[in-house]
Amino acid sequence: MKKEVSIIGAGLVGSLLSLFLSRRGYKISVFERRQDSRKTGAYQGRSINLALSDRGWLALEKAGIAQDIRNIATPMYGRMMHDSSGKLQYQAYGKANQAIYSVSRSGINMALMNLAEKEKDVQMHFNTRCDKISFDTLSLSLTNTESNTHFEHKAELIFGADGAFSATRLSKQLSTDRFEYKQYYINCDYKELYIPPGPDGAYLMDKNALHIWPRGHFMMIALPNADGSFTCTLFFPHEGPESFSEADKMGAKKFFEKHFPDAIPLMPTLEEDYTNNPVSSLVTVKCSPWTNKKNFALIGDAAHAIVPFFGQGMNCGFEDCYVLDNLIEKHLENWEDILPAYEQLRKPDADAIADLAIGNFYEMSDKVKDKQFLLQKKIEAWFSEKHPDLWIPAYSMVTFSPHIRYSDALKNGQRQQAIMDKLMAHPKIEEEWNSEATEAFLLAAVKAEKSGIGAS
Repeated sequence: MKKEVSIIGAGLVGSLLSLFLSRRGYKISVFERRQDSRKTGAYQGRSINLALSDRGWLALEKAGIAQDIRNIATPMYGRMMHDSSGKLQYQAYGKANQAIYSVSRSGINMALMNLAEKEKDVQMHFNTRCDKISFDTLSLSLTNTESNTHFEHKAELIFGADGAFSATRLSKQLSTDRFEYKQYYINCDYKELYIPPGPDGAYLMDKNALHIWPRGHFMMIALPNADGSFTCTLFFPHEGPESFSEADKMGAKKFFEKHFPDAIPLMPTLEEDYTNNPVSSLVTVKCSPWTNKKNFALIGDAAHAIVPFFGQGMNCGFEDCYVLDNLIEKHLENWEDILPAYEQLRKPDADAIADLAIGNFYEMSDKVKDKQFLLQKKIEAWFSEKHPDLWIPAYSMVTFSPHIRYSDALKNGQRQQAIMDKLMAHPKIEEEWNSEATEAFLLAAVKAEKSGIGAS
């Protein structure tokens, strides 16, 4: 007999996990505290478009649903930077035809729920809040929020997939001695805005790019949707100069005239959207342990919430599911071996991508407009093209190399940055960036680094 599994949370990771487990014969009950977003449009006004990259696609392919999701995804082959005068500068993400894919959070969540519910052993229960988990009896204390009725539900295996502010994580924390927990916010909040499609559904900007208006310690981004529109996200400090507080006082239109003038003609509902859409915070969560013997695990944001600036929150959660499914296969469904191995593998990688994501905020908001930074990226792409076995740019390790663990990408990226810092200090690097001398320097530096000598 297969185990009865309870999954708390019907978001992206909970829905995909239910699909993976049901296809292995498990009977799944998914409990979601919110209303069914397919009926209510619950994400309206408080979403960030998501970027699917190779790690996420790998999980979707293993689950057999990649083509279903490709139907609602738009490829983005690079960043399009908008300076304060409206001048554009394009930077490819990787090699030719390498792309990340824009999907709306609500769109992909609804698609995953629909696909999961097609499985005969998946039952989803909405408006059902998890109040507490009794780990001794594996009993869930639940509340139907529509009728305000309380009930108990027992399972043999429980997954907490209920997001950054997880109730299941809190139950784990309260019941576990020496539970380690760290939560911290960056000095930046976000607000969703909107660029509608043009006549006949035409895109008003390049549809195959992620658009960025970098302004130092703040920025706006825009990702394409399948209907010709763009979902924009404004990332600002909460208070102080050049912040949401200042924009509120000045008025959205005047603030945009000052900082994002080329966007104003594209956003006819700017003032309405700015007024009506909420400001939301950005949190990083690190915790341990994630698992409990052989019958409980945190997964996705419940285990490792990260900020969105590397576009890896969803991809990391999907990779959790992919790794877990591989371990089920490897350990022949012995959960006493599966869950410890899952945490041992994923915890270092989750911590690494959390740190990488914070670092990428400063890259996106500030460095992408710096000539030296753009030159470094050009040199790395050139050298990697000539020596792909020796050098993979840090962004490509995270985004296009699912066989490289996040933790290894972080360490490799730090080593490569130390080499690039020395190269970029050369006085004639702008003229000689693709010269034989530059290639020789990098080859020697990589060889020295690998031998433990260090670059010079």
